Amino acid sequence: MPKALLLENIHPFAAQSLRDHGFEVETLKGALSEDELIDALDGVDVLGIRSKTNVTRKVIDARPNLTAIGCFCIGTNQVDLDYAGKRGIAVFNAPYSNTRSVVELVICDIICLMRRIPAHTHHMKHGVWDKSASGSHEVRGKTLGIIGYGNIGSQLSVLAEAMGMRVLFYDIEEKLAMGNAKRMSSLNDLLEQSDAVTLHVDGRKSNTGFFGEEQFSHMKQGAIFINLSRGFVADLDALKRHLDSGHLSGAAVDVFPTEPKKTGDPFGTPLADEDNMILTPHIGGSTLEAQESIGHFVSQRLEDYWYKGSTMLSVNFPQLTLGANRGNVRIAHLHANLPGVLGKMNHILGEENINISAQSLGTEGELGYVVTDVSGKPDQATIDALSHIEGTIRMRVLSGD
Repeated sequence: MPKALLLENIHPFAAQSLRDHGFEVETLKGALSEDELIDALDGVDVLGIRSKTNVTRKVIDARPNLTAIGCFCIGTNQVDLDYAGKRGIAVFNAPYSNTRSVVELVICDIICLMRRIPAHTHHMKHGVWDKSASGSHEVRGKTLGIIGYGNIGSQLSVLAEAMGMRVLFYDIEEKLAMGNAKRMSSLNDLLEQSDAVTLHVDGRKSNTGFFGEEQFSHMKQGAIFINLSRGFVADLDALKRHLDSGHLSGAAVDVFPTEPKKTGDPFGTPLADEDNMILTPHIGGSTLEAQESIGHFVSQRLEDYWYKGSTMLSVNFPQLTLGANRGNVRIAHLHANLPGVLGKMNHILGEENINISAQSLGTEGELGYVVTDVSGKPDQATIDALSHIEGTIRMRVLSGD
């Protein structure tokens, strides 16, 4: 029976789905440190994490039998993807499942900051009745600047425009504009025209410190700033200076450079004393609907990979979408992308008079992945010969239905 370990309060649906598909499942509420993770992975075949648990080279080297990792979230920067691939560990995530949840929170933040709801709430809690429209605005007719026009940014664009906002966006890649959104040729042009600026960039290392003093300086007087992307993207000290000076009228931050590993741990930030500020504990995608959807999506990817060898939507393997086994045995062979591997495999099978029922090959970068359905069961000598082909990283033999 394969064993799965799920960390960080992954939705119970995932654990139940894996159990229903023959896995022994252990669940833990919080994230684990590097050494704790190594200990916990003893005998584990499949690991499920969210954003706080880091799977490093040290972890991968210590547990070479780990077969797959499911990131039950959008980001995968917490996993050393290249190294995992080279060691034969497939990684999957949920790139679309919580998009709507993040977008709705951004819309909520925009409205609340434009109406100065955090400031009014703070005053009311401290016994001050401040019935004033000063600094309070409708979002209709205002300009929203979206930095990063991927799945989240583009859907946000549609909803913001439906509320009557003018939408500008900036992305380093070519993106199709949704509705009447306008692509900006430079980041500074977007910042200088936007009443609200929201970040939706990915977790690549080059985005570290992407939005700092220079970028804040180019924002409009009285604009608001929102970051629900990555904690290391924005300079929060620079943000505080521009809030304190009155240059910016408010901000919402959901992600931080350093975050606690589990619920209940202490947390502090200098932004806490700002007047028109929304601080949330990395909950952009944390709705029950999104977490259930993520649990369903990622657990299915892990199940399909374990039993079928399917790598559909893997972030570090060549992608093969595979159906049911069309032979008696399925051979999944991950290897370095070298010439002649497929020919050597077929030669070995032919020498043993093993008929190939179906075969799929995919290559990506330094990796090649071939899945072969055969009508006869290879003996151990044949399996050994296949696994010793030059460049072999990992080979799995899967039984047919």
